[in-house]
Amino acid sequence: MPGKSATATRTTAAAEGDVTVLLIGMRINHFWAVHHWLPVFLAMPRMLRELAKAPERGLLHHVLLTASPRTYYVVQYWESKEKLYRYAHSPDMFHHRAWAVINGKERKGRVRGHVGLWHEAYVVPEGSYESIYADMPAFGLAAAHGRVSLERRGKRARDRFAYRSAKAADAAVARAERRVVAPGEAPDGV
Repeated sequence: MPGKSATATRTTAAAEGDVTVLLIGMRINHFWAVHHWLPVFLAMPRMLRELAKAPERGLLHHVLLTASPRTYYVVQYWESKEKLYRYAHSPDMFHHRAWAVINGKERKGRVRGHVGLWHEAYVVPEGSYESIYADMPAFGLAAAHGRVSLERRGKRARDRFAYRSAKAADAAVARAERRVVAPGEAPDGV
């Protein structure tokens, strides 16, 4: 990866708490229909530039990928699903205007299947993700959240899955304390 130096060590992502990931992409169904798919192809870099200029919107990092000569997509790491929703529905952002054009074409029957669009969004709770990077510059989740030495989270995948941040541990204790009921008392909400 140009411009990024690899480290001769093993690291893991420093993510704590839930991780919000968006996979979003397009598929060129008909190469000859350039006038249909090229505007879609060019829209994503424009949105990414827009988000880079406004980090408070919540995009932490992204990776541009290709699955085939027809299929292109972006893996995006967000601060939260709320910030992702807010960006997607913000009328002053390009994403909202781009979808208004697509929806308008669909209503008028002008969508002809020349280009496919898709996205998948995930909110992954702490304890349900882990990572390892061997002799790699920060990439993916580690580029979004920073990285720490493997020893801080565990050398084995099961140890990294078992890791709980202080914030998550405190929340678990608070939930457990709310469930404790003194003898002869009714639990909360009953």
